[in-house]
Amino acid sequence: MSGTLTEGDLVQFLDSKGRKYPVVLKEGKEFHSHSGFVPHADVIGLAEGSKVHTGRGQAYVVMRPTLSEFILKMPRGAQVIYPKDIGPMLMLADIGPGVRVLESGVGSGALSMAMLRAGAEIVGYELREDFANRARSNVEQFLGPAALERYHVELRDCYDGIDATDIDRVVLDLPEPWQVVPHAETAMRPGGILVAYTPSIIQVSQLRQALSASRFFAQETVEVMQRGWHVEGHAVRPDHRMVGHTGFLTHARLGVA
Repeated sequence: MSGTLTEGDLVQFLDSKGRKYPVVLKEGKEFHSHSGFVPHADVIGLAEGSKVHTGRGQAYVVMRPTLSEFILKMPRGAQVIYPKDIGPMLMLADIGPGVRVLESGVGSGALSMAMLRAGAEIVGYELREDFANRARSNVEQFLGPAALERYHVELRDCYDGIDATDIDRVVLDLPEPWQVVPHAETAMRPGGILVAYTPSIIQVSQLRQALSASRFFAQETVEVMQRGWHVEGHAVRPDHRMVGHTGFLTHARLGVA
């Protein structure tokens, strides 16, 4: 990736208070705020991280957003899995180049983008066409059209079955993931990994029961909490707020029949 900002780049304008404003750079367009405007032409060709000013003197730093930042600001139809859980899910599912993933409940595509950027090939099952279209759009905007060659979203109900075979990973964000366990057994290769995101511990309990009655083994459920720290001179303390519960991450491996 070039360090120079070009037309068509997705960037964000960062003000002095840390507020971020996402923009796609286009010749002839302008970024407007309460403090004036900046022509996109003044940004195109600059190095990422450059500072620009509106006509009223307001300064902004212009940079490309990280995936985490994009997820928090991107258009969405469904609630997204947040970055604090997406990172651990990539590790728990051992996502890497060429890994074949069946993802069900793609929502707005947040987890899809992370897995695609890690090199996975995804078949997604989604019930709602508007969610599927939003996920494809978000993937294309952040990762580019080439990523869509490894991202195939079907309007399907995973509870009814999985057509694909020899799948390496099954990743679920569904209300009743235990219904998918029997289908995952037949669709996955031995040694494959299932990972499910569930907000409720009752969902975890039902999923774990289904996994225990199947060929899956090495089950584990974890919860990730995130606490920031206030660091200003000699004033060093935990932040008053933290990101506590969002969901539980359950993973297991498939044994040989």
